[in-house]
Amino acid sequence: MKSGIQTFSILLTIVLLVLAGCKHPAPKENTGKPFSEEDLVRVNKYLVEKDHKAIRRFIERQGWKMQQTATGLWYEIIEQGHGPSGCKGCLAVLSYRLSLLDGTPCYNSDRDGPKEFIIGQGGVESGLEEAILLLHQGDSARLILPPYLAHGLTGDQNKIPGRASLVYEIRVLRIIPAK
Repeated sequence: MKSGIQTFSILLTIVLLVLAGCKHPAPKENTGKPFSEEDLVRVNKYLVEKDHKAIRRFIERQGWKMQQTATGLWYEIIEQGHGPSGCKGCLAVLSYRLSLLDGTPCYNSDRDGPKEFIIGQGGVESGLEEAILLLHQGDSARLILPPYLAHGLTGDQNKIPGRASLVYEIRVLRIIPAK
């Protein structure tokens, strides 16, 4: 009698496992066509233009008088300094406030300390590197970096989300020539 109950229990368990396994549909194959290079270029152009429109609207709302470089960096020199200009290989030391276009604060030198970097060696946003080459020690400036000159698709994995335009308010504290 016990072996009949054991056999029945084993068969019932097997049947339940088989039935439970049948409830999950097989994964669907990806039948979508892959994006062509033209599709990707078209989407990128659309996103860049969308970013530029948002930046232009922001500048108009703020009443700022900014200039745009050929790469899409926006800048306005607020106070002119008289020290050395930024150059590749020079050490730049900045005080700064960094926020998103919607005003969300991200980083600032009061909390995080001055930003120091060797111009042309990376480690900071490419838009900031470009901007410092336009400035002198003692300058104060506003910058707006579109996503492709900032942290791009991924953000900084901390306070800056992906595809974010950045607003920098900086003061060039020191430009130290390369030795």
